[in-house]
Formats: sequence, C-alpha cells, structure tokens
Amino acid sequence: MAAERLSIPQYAMALAHVASLRSEDPFRKVGAAALDHDNRVIATAYNGLAPGFDAPPGFWEDREKRQKFMLHAEVNLCSLFKRGEAKLVATTTMPCTACMQTLCAYGVNQVYYRDIYHQSDAPEIAETYGILLAQVEDFPQYP
Repeated sequence: MAAERLSIPQYAMALAHVASLRSEDPFRKVGAAALDHDNRVIATAYNGLAPGFDAPPGFWEDREKRQKFMLHAEVNLCSLFKRGEAKLVATTTMPCTACMQTLCAYGVNQVYYRDIYHQSDAPEIAETYGILLAQVEDFPQYP
C-alpha cells in the first residue's frame, strides 16, 4: 500500500517551513511558499534583510531597533511573482495586517499558516475579501 500523499496545503507548508530555516533572524524565522493555479511551486522566501545587505556587528542584539529593517517573508515572496500568478501562499506565521493586504493586492485567494499571530487583522481582511485563511499544523517538519 502506498504512503498517504500530502495535501496541497501540507505540501506548501512543508516548503514554507524549509524556507524559514534560511532566515537570519534569531528571534523569529518565517518562511513562505507560493503555488500557482496548477499547484506548481513558483517561489519560496523567508524573512530577513534586503539582499546584499551585510549586518554590522551588534545588529542582531536589539530586536526592537532592527525590526524595522527586516523584510517579511510575504513581502520577499511577492517580489518573486506577478499579480495573479499565485493562487496559494503558505507561511509559517499568520501574515501581519500589512502582509495580508499585500497578498490581497497580488490576487492570492488561499492563505495557509502554521502559527497564529494575534496582533494581525488577517482574519478580518480575509473574510472581507473572500480569501480562504486556514491554519495547517500537520505537515512534515525538519530541524
């Protein structure tokens, strides 16, 4: 008998989790994955500094001071595809309010997340725009 196949949301979340392992942020590592309308992977991304920026010594020590410089995984992800290309986005943390707005602007109609982010208005935004927003906790995870 064949092993049970991952659902598409589980597959996307596993990819997002692996992407999060690349984050340089010692406080919160967030990964994201985007799939197109045929469920093909079109992008993966993680939170971090702008490409090519080397953090000066001591940069990572003060979370509040550096937080404004961190690019969210969803922003990095959306920079990799055009509006309407992504049907589904999985992210290891529920999108913050601004990232949920960005996903709406890019025409994403399904958003899956692993961890709840209580300071986000994502549930209300998703409901208003008719976007599926659902938690996925059961998926293969690696270190």
